[in-house]
Amino acid sequence: MATITRDQLIRKPFNDFRNYPYGFARSGDFSIRESDALTQYGCLISAMLDGQYVPTSAEDVALLAAARGENAPQTAVEKAWAKYQARINRPKVASMYGRGRVSDDSLDTDSSEDDVLVED
Repeated sequence: MATITRDQLIRKPFNDFRNYPYGFARSGDFSIRESDALTQYGCLISAMLDGQYVPTSAEDVALLAAARGENAPQTAVEKAWAKYQARINRPKVASMYGRGRVSDDSLDTDSSEDDVLVED
């Protein structure tokens, strides 16, 4: 099995076609600098998180710690990755026409509480 180098990972552009089918720059979620940082360093960060690449420099160690959430993001790349993770892991909004169910217990109609009846 061939080993992956840092240069190979940086040269390979990062794309997330599932969440951003038209790219980061055209999504409206990221600025130009953030989309460039994600495209350039995304493969490196995801390879470090998956364990395919072991960080060797202090910059890579700091980048991995920020990507894992152990340290606060400091550089533009770390901030862009944190923003990307926040965007793809946000809760999905249900449609008002969808098939979602209400899970609020206060709206339960089978409660045994006494109902107030008003007679005229």
